[in-house]
Amino acid sequence: MHIPENYLSPSTCAVTTVAMVPVWASAVRHVRDEVPREKIPLIGIAAAFSFLAMMFNIPLPGGTTGHAVCGTLIAILFGPWSAVLAISIALAIQAVFFGDGGILSFGANCLNMAFVLPFVGYAIYRAIAGDKPDLKRELIAAGIGSYIGLNVAALLCAFEFGIQPLLFHDAQGAALYCPYPLSVSIPAMMLGHLTVAGLAEAGFTVGILAFVRSAAPSFGIETRAASTNSLVPVLGLILVLVAACPLGLIATGDAWGEWATEDLAQMVGYTPQGLANGWEWNSFMPDYSVGSLPEWLGYVVSAVIGVALLVIIFRLAANAAKPTVNFEA
Repeated sequence: MHIPENYLSPSTCAVTTVAMVPVWASAVRHVRDEVPREKIPLIGIAAAFSFLAMMFNIPLPGGTTGHAVCGTLIAILFGPWSAVLAISIALAIQAVFFGDGGILSFGANCLNMAFVLPFVGYAIYRAIAGDKPDLKRELIAAGIGSYIGLNVAALLCAFEFGIQPLLFHDAQGAALYCPYPLSVSIPAMMLGHLTVAGLAEAGFTVGILAFVRSAAPSFGIETRAASTNSLVPVLGLILVLVAACPLGLIATGDAWGEWATEDLAQMVGYTPQGLANGWEWNSFMPDYSVGSLPEWLGYVVSAVIGVALLVIIFRLAANAAKPTVNFEA
Protein backbone atom coordinates (compact mmCIF):
# COMPACT_ATOMS: atom_id res chain seq x y z
CA MET A 1 0.00 0.00 0.00
CA HIS A 2 3.09 2.22 -0.12
CA ILE A 3 2.56 4.43 -3.17
CA PRO A 4 5.94 4.84 -4.91
CA GLU A 5 7.39 7.95 -6.46
CA ASN A 6 5.73 9.29 -9.65
CA TYR A 7 2.70 6.97 -9.65
CA LEU A 8 0.60 9.95 -8.58
CA SER A 9 0.67 13.33 -10.29
CA PRO A 10 2.41 16.22 -8.50
CA SER A 11 -0.98 17.89 -8.05
CA THR A 12 -2.45 14.76 -6.42
CA CYS A 13 0.57 14.58 -4.11
CA ALA A 14 0.19 18.26 -3.28
CA VAL A 15 -3.52 17.94 -2.47
CA THR A 16 -3.03 14.95 -0.20
CA THR A 17 -0.07 16.58 1.57
CA VAL A 18 -1.99 19.82 2.14
CA ALA A 19 -4.88 17.75 3.48
CA MET A 20 -2.55 16.07 5.96
CA VAL A 21 -1.01 19.28 7.34
CA PRO A 22 -3.95 20.15 9.63
CA VAL A 23 -4.20 16.47 10.58
CA TRP A 24 -0.56 16.43 11.71
CA ALA A 25 -1.04 19.71 13.54
CA SER A 26 -4.11 18.35 15.34
CA ALA A 27 -2.28 15.15 16.17
CA VAL A 28 0.60 17.05 17.77
CA ARG A 29 -1.85 19.12 19.81
CA HIS A 30 -3.91 16.14 20.93
CA VAL A 31 -0.88 14.06 21.89
CA ARG A 32 0.60 16.99 23.79
CA ASP A 33 -2.64 17.57 25.68
CA GLU A 34 -3.87 14.01 26.16
CA VAL A 35 -0.84 11.74 26.46
CA PRO A 36 1.17 11.98 29.70
CA ARG A 37 4.78 12.93 29.11
CA GLU A 38 6.02 9.67 30.58
CA LYS A 39 3.89 7.73 28.08
CA ILE A 40 5.17 9.44 24.92
CA PRO A 41 8.27 7.22 24.58
CA LEU A 42 5.97 4.20 24.60
CA ILE A 43 4.30 5.50 21.43
CA GLY A 44 7.67 4.99 19.75
CA ILE A 45 7.64 1.36 20.83
CA ALA A 46 4.08 0.98 19.52
CA ALA A 47 5.20 2.60 16.25
CA ALA A 48 7.87 -0.10 16.04
CA PHE A 49 5.10 -2.70 15.85
CA SER A 50 3.77 -0.89 12.78
CA PHE A 51 7.20 -0.53 11.19
CA LEU A 52 7.96 -4.22 11.68
CA ALA A 53 4.51 -5.41 10.59
CA MET A 54 5.00 -3.58 7.29
CA MET A 55 8.21 -5.55 6.71
CA PHE A 56 6.36 -8.88 6.81
CA ASN A 57 5.29 -9.13 3.17
CA ILE A 58 2.71 -11.81 2.51
CA PRO A 59 1.58 -13.27 -0.84
CA LEU A 60 -1.79 -12.07 -2.12
CA PRO A 61 -4.09 -13.41 -4.84
CA GLY A 62 -2.92 -12.37 -8.28
CA GLY A 63 0.78 -12.76 -7.54
CA THR A 64 1.25 -9.53 -5.61
CA THR A 65 2.18 -9.00 -1.98
CA GLY A 66 0.80 -7.01 0.94
CA HIS A 67 1.40 -6.35 4.61
CA ALA A 68 -0.24 -5.37 7.86
CA VAL A 69 0.05 -1.84 9.30
CA CYS A 70 -1.16 -2.17 12.92
CA GLY A 71 -2.81 1.25 12.78
CA THR A 72 -5.85 0.21 14.79
CA LEU A 73 -3.59 -1.45 17.36
CA ILE A 74 -1.76 1.81 18.09
CA ALA A 75 -5.07 3.70 18.20
CA ILE A 76 -6.42 1.26 20.79
CA LEU A 77 -3.33 1.52 22.97
CA PHE A 78 -2.61 5.25 22.72
CA GLY A 79 -5.49 6.86 20.85
CA PRO A 80 -6.00 7.54 17.14
CA TRP A 81 -4.13 10.86 17.20
CA SER A 82 -1.06 9.11 18.57
CA ALA A 83 -1.45 6.57 15.77
CA VAL A 84 -1.35 9.39 13.21
CA LEU A 85 2.05 10.55 14.45
CA ALA A 86 3.43 7.06 15.06
CA ILE A 87 2.62 5.74 11.60
CA SER A 88 3.52 9.00 9.85
CA ILE A 89 7.01 8.91 11.36
CA ALA A 90 7.36 5.20 10.56
CA LEU A 91 6.39 5.94 6.93
CA ALA A 92 8.86 8.85 6.80
CA ILE A 93 11.69 6.60 7.97
CA GLN A 94 10.73 3.96 5.42
CA ALA A 95 10.64 6.48 2.58
CA VAL A 96 13.82 8.39 3.43
CA PHE A 97 16.07 5.55 4.55
CA PHE A 98 14.76 2.53 2.69
CA GLY A 99 12.91 3.85 -0.38
CA ASP A 100 9.70 2.15 0.71
CA GLY A 101 7.05 4.62 -0.45
CA GLY A 102 7.72 7.88 -2.25
CA ILE A 103 8.83 11.21 -0.85
CA LEU A 104 6.39 13.15 -3.04
CA SER A 105 3.62 10.64 -2.28
CA PHE A 106 4.34 10.75 1.46
CA GLY A 107 1.20 12.79 2.12
CA ALA A 108 -0.97 10.29 0.25
CA ASN A 109 0.55 7.34 2.09
CA CYS A 110 -0.01 9.07 5.43
CA LEU A 111 -3.58 9.96 4.48
CA ASN A 112 -4.32 6.31 3.77
CA MET A 113 -2.35 4.46 6.43
CA ALA A 114 -1.71 7.00 9.21
CA PHE A 115 -5.06 8.81 9.23
CA VAL A 116 -7.92 6.93 7.58
CA LEU A 117 -6.86 3.45 8.73
CA PRO A 118 -6.51 4.10 12.50
CA PHE A 119 -9.52 6.41 12.72
CA VAL A 120 -11.85 4.06 10.88
CA GLY A 121 -10.51 1.03 12.72
CA TYR A 122 -10.72 2.74 16.11
CA ALA A 123 -14.27 4.02 15.51
CA ILE A 124 -15.46 0.50 14.70
CA TYR A 125 -13.53 -0.93 17.64
CA ARG A 126 -15.19 1.55 20.00
CA ALA A 127 -18.65 0.89 18.57
CA ILE A 128 -18.29 -2.85 19.18
CA ALA A 129 -16.24 -2.88 22.38
CA GLY A 130 -18.04 -0.17 24.30
CA ASP A 131 -16.48 1.64 27.25
CA LYS A 132 -15.27 -1.21 29.47
CA PRO A 133 -15.15 -4.43 27.46
CA ASP A 134 -13.87 -7.75 28.74
CA LEU A 135 -10.81 -9.10 26.95
CA LYS A 136 -12.74 -11.40 24.60
CA ARG A 137 -15.05 -8.63 23.42
CA GLU A 138 -12.12 -6.23 23.08
CA LEU A 139 -10.16 -8.63 20.91
CA ILE A 140 -13.18 -9.31 18.69
CA ALA A 141 -13.73 -5.56 18.32
CA ALA A 142 -10.03 -5.02 17.57
CA GLY A 143 -10.03 -7.74 14.91
CA ILE A 144 -13.11 -6.40 13.12
CA GLY A 145 -12.02 -2.77 13.40
CA SER A 146 -8.51 -3.44 12.11
CA TYR A 147 -9.80 -5.54 9.20
CA ILE A 148 -12.23 -2.86 8.06
CA GLY A 149 -9.77 -0.03 8.70
CA LEU A 150 -7.13 -1.60 6.47
CA ASN A 151 -9.62 -2.26 3.68
CA VAL A 152 -10.99 1.29 3.75
CA ALA A 153 -7.40 2.56 3.49
CA ALA A 154 -6.76 0.17 0.58
CA LEU A 155 -9.90 1.40 -1.16
CA LEU A 156 -8.75 5.01 -0.86
CA CYS A 157 -5.32 4.03 -2.18
CA ALA A 158 -6.97 2.27 -5.15
CA PHE A 159 -9.01 5.41 -5.82
CA GLU A 160 -5.87 7.57 -5.84
CA PHE A 161 -4.26 5.19 -8.33
CA GLY A 162 -7.37 4.88 -10.46
CA ILE A 163 -8.10 8.56 -11.01
CA GLN A 164 -4.64 9.18 -12.50
CA PRO A 165 -5.34 8.00 -16.09
CA LEU A 166 -8.71 9.74 -15.96
CA LEU A 167 -7.26 13.13 -15.00
CA PHE A 168 -3.71 13.02 -16.36
CA HIS A 169 -3.01 11.76 -19.88
CA ASP A 170 -1.41 12.98 -23.09
CA ALA A 171 -3.12 13.94 -26.35
CA GLN A 172 -3.18 10.32 -27.46
CA GLY A 173 -4.83 9.21 -24.24
CA ALA A 174 -1.74 7.52 -22.75
CA ALA A 175 -1.58 7.84 -18.97
CA LEU A 176 1.13 10.09 -17.57
CA TYR A 177 1.30 8.38 -14.19
CA CYS A 178 -0.43 5.22 -12.94
CA PRO A 179 -1.99 3.74 -16.10
CA TYR A 180 -4.70 1.63 -14.49
CA PRO A 181 -8.21 3.11 -14.25
CA LEU A 182 -10.64 2.67 -11.37
CA SER A 183 -12.18 -0.36 -13.06
CA VAL A 184 -8.82 -2.11 -12.62
CA SER A 185 -7.27 -0.52 -9.54
CA ILE A 186 -10.22 -1.06 -7.19
CA PRO A 187 -10.81 -4.78 -7.90
CA ALA A 188 -7.07 -5.49 -7.97
CA MET A 189 -6.36 -3.77 -4.66
CA MET A 190 -9.46 -4.97 -2.86
CA LEU A 191 -9.12 -8.63 -3.88
CA GLY A 192 -5.89 -9.01 -1.96
CA HIS A 193 -6.88 -6.87 1.01
CA LEU A 194 -10.36 -8.30 1.54
CA THR A 195 -9.04 -11.85 1.43
CA VAL A 196 -5.52 -12.00 2.90
CA ALA A 197 -4.03 -8.63 3.90
CA GLY A 198 -7.05 -7.68 5.98
CA LEU A 199 -6.83 -10.97 7.84
CA ALA A 200 -3.12 -10.38 8.41
CA GLU A 201 -3.90 -6.95 9.84
CA ALA A 202 -6.49 -8.47 12.17
CA GLY A 203 -4.09 -11.24 13.14
CA PHE A 204 -1.25 -8.88 14.02
CA THR A 205 -3.60 -6.56 15.88
CA VAL A 206 -5.37 -9.23 17.93
CA GLY A 207 -2.20 -11.20 18.61
CA ILE A 208 -0.15 -8.24 19.81
CA LEU A 209 -3.04 -6.72 21.76
CA ALA A 210 -3.75 -10.01 23.54
CA PHE A 211 -0.07 -10.35 24.43
CA VAL A 212 0.16 -6.78 25.72
CA ARG A 213 -3.02 -7.01 27.80
CA SER A 214 -1.73 -10.21 29.39
CA ALA A 215 2.01 -9.60 29.76
CA ALA A 216 2.21 -5.79 30.05
CA PRO A 217 -1.21 -4.37 31.00
CA SER A 218 0.24 -0.95 31.83
CA PHE A 219 1.49 -0.52 28.24
CA GLY A 220 -1.09 1.96 27.00
CA ILE A 221 -2.60 5.33 27.73
CA GLU A 222 -5.06 4.17 30.37
CA THR A 223 -2.59 3.74 33.25
CA ARG A 224 0.51 5.32 34.68
CA ALA A 225 3.84 4.98 32.91
CA ALA A 226 4.89 1.39 32.52
CA SER A 227 7.62 0.22 34.84
CA THR A 228 10.84 -1.19 33.48
CA ASN A 229 9.73 -4.69 34.41
CA SER A 230 6.41 -4.33 32.59
CA LEU A 231 8.21 -3.16 29.46
CA VAL A 232 10.43 -6.22 29.31
CA PRO A 233 7.80 -8.47 27.64
CA VAL A 234 6.97 -5.79 25.06
CA LEU A 235 10.61 -5.21 24.20
CA GLY A 236 11.05 -8.97 24.04
CA LEU A 237 8.25 -9.20 21.49
CA ILE A 238 9.90 -6.42 19.47
CA LEU A 239 13.15 -8.42 19.41
CA VAL A 240 11.30 -11.54 18.28
CA LEU A 241 9.68 -9.63 15.42
CA VAL A 242 13.02 -8.12 14.42
CA ALA A 243 14.62 -11.56 14.32
CA ALA A 244 11.69 -12.99 12.36
CA CYS A 245 11.32 -10.16 9.85
CA PRO A 246 13.39 -11.93 7.12
CA LEU A 247 10.32 -14.14 6.71
CA GLY A 248 8.95 -11.15 4.80
CA LEU A 249 11.49 -11.91 2.07
CA ILE A 250 9.87 -15.25 1.31
CA ALA A 251 6.93 -13.62 -0.49
CA THR A 252 7.97 -12.92 -4.08
CA GLY A 253 6.63 -10.26 -6.40
CA ASP A 254 5.75 -6.63 -5.83
CA ALA A 255 2.77 -5.11 -4.09
CA TRP A 256 0.09 -3.90 -6.48
CA GLY A 257 1.03 -0.42 -7.74
CA GLU A 258 4.63 -0.67 -6.53
CA TRP A 259 6.30 -1.99 -9.66
CA ALA A 260 9.59 -0.74 -11.02
CA THR A 261 9.21 1.51 -14.07
CA GLU A 262 10.64 -1.08 -16.46
CA ASP A 263 8.33 -3.77 -15.11
CA LEU A 264 5.29 -1.54 -15.54
CA ALA A 265 6.35 -0.75 -19.12
CA GLN A 266 6.36 -4.46 -19.94
CA MET A 267 2.91 -4.86 -18.39
CA VAL A 268 1.15 -2.01 -20.20
CA GLY A 269 3.31 -1.69 -23.34
CA TYR A 270 4.67 1.79 -22.69
CA THR A 271 6.33 3.89 -20.02
CA PRO A 272 4.06 6.66 -18.69
CA GLN A 273 5.81 9.97 -19.24
CA GLY A 274 5.49 11.02 -15.61
CA LEU A 275 7.30 7.89 -14.48
CA ALA A 276 9.95 8.13 -17.20
CA ASN A 277 10.80 11.75 -16.38
CA GLY A 278 9.83 11.85 -12.73
CA TRP A 279 11.88 12.72 -9.67
CA GLU A 280 13.61 9.98 -7.73
CA TRP A 281 14.98 9.93 -4.19
CA ASN A 282 18.15 7.93 -3.65
CA SER A 283 17.45 6.27 -0.32
CA PHE A 284 20.29 5.29 1.99
CA MET A 285 19.42 1.58 2.14
CA PRO A 286 17.10 0.84 -0.79
CA ASP A 287 14.77 -2.12 -0.32
CA TYR A 288 16.13 -2.64 3.21
CA SER A 289 19.54 -3.69 1.90
CA VAL A 290 22.79 -2.84 3.66
CA GLY A 291 25.86 -2.84 1.45
CA SER A 292 27.19 -6.29 0.70
CA LEU A 293 25.45 -7.97 3.62
CA PRO A 294 23.26 -10.99 2.80
CA GLU A 295 19.71 -9.96 2.04
CA TRP A 296 18.28 -11.49 5.21
CA LEU A 297 20.89 -9.84 7.43
CA GLY A 298 20.38 -6.48 5.75
CA TYR A 299 16.69 -6.85 6.47
CA VAL A 300 17.40 -7.45 10.17
CA VAL A 301 19.83 -4.52 10.35
CA SER A 302 17.26 -2.29 8.65
CA ALA A 303 14.64 -3.39 11.17
CA VAL A 304 16.96 -2.54 14.06
CA ILE A 305 17.70 0.88 12.57
CA GLY A 306 14.02 1.63 12.00
CA VAL A 307 13.01 0.60 15.51
CA ALA A 308 15.89 2.53 17.07
CA LEU A 309 15.00 5.71 15.16
CA LEU A 310 11.38 5.50 16.27
CA VAL A 311 12.33 5.01 19.92
CA ILE A 312 14.82 7.89 19.78
CA ILE A 313 12.40 10.27 18.04
CA PHE A 314 9.63 9.72 20.56
CA ARG A 315 12.08 9.88 23.47
CA LEU A 316 13.24 13.28 22.23
CA ALA A 317 9.59 14.33 21.84
CA ALA A 318 8.94 13.35 25.46
CA ASN A 319 11.95 15.34 26.63
CA ALA A 320 10.63 18.37 24.77
CA ALA A 321 7.09 18.02 26.17
CA LYS A 322 5.88 19.78 29.29
CA PRO A 323 5.91 17.68 32.47
CA THR A 324 2.64 15.91 33.24
CA VAL A 325 0.66 17.50 36.03
CA ASN A 326 -1.93 15.72 38.18
CA PHE A 327 -2.27 12.68 35.95
CA GLU A 328 -4.41 9.97 37.47
CA ALA A 329 -4.54 6.37 36.38
